[in-house]
This record gives sequence, C-alpha cells and structure tokens, in this order.
Amino acid sequence: MTTETKSNEQETRKQKVAYRGGASDAVYAFGMFGAWFYYISTATSFWEGLLGLLKGFLWPGMLVYELLKYLNM
Repeated sequence: MTTETKSNEQETRKQKVAYRGGASDAVYAFGMFGAWFYYISTATSFWEGLLGLLKGFLWPGMLVYELLKYLNM
C-alpha cells in the first residue's frame, strides 16, 4: 500500500482575490434601500408593496432608460 503526500508548497499556496468596485456597490445599495422605503411607504396594498420591492431592484435600469429617452438616443 502506498500513500501520496502533498508538499507544503502546494498546501500553503492560495489564490488572492481582490474585490473592486466597493463604492459603486454602496451607492447602488443606498439607492435600492431608498427606493424600497419610498415605494413601500406609498403603497396602499400588499401587491403594490411587492411591486415596490421589484422596482427597488430595477430602478437603475429604469433611470438609464428614461435618461436615454430624454436625450433622444
């Protein structure tokens, strides 16, 4: 019976992962929470509140669409 051993080099070698774009993620999160607060506070029924949650996720796309429509692009 033979056993294989890994060298210490292979065990200690790990990939480094660099996360970038943290500031834009924070801006998106603040916008999403703000949109949720607005849409849910103005909702008059459960379904409008649920639709407000969906709109909170999609507001950047709606914003860009309306901006491009305004600029006639």
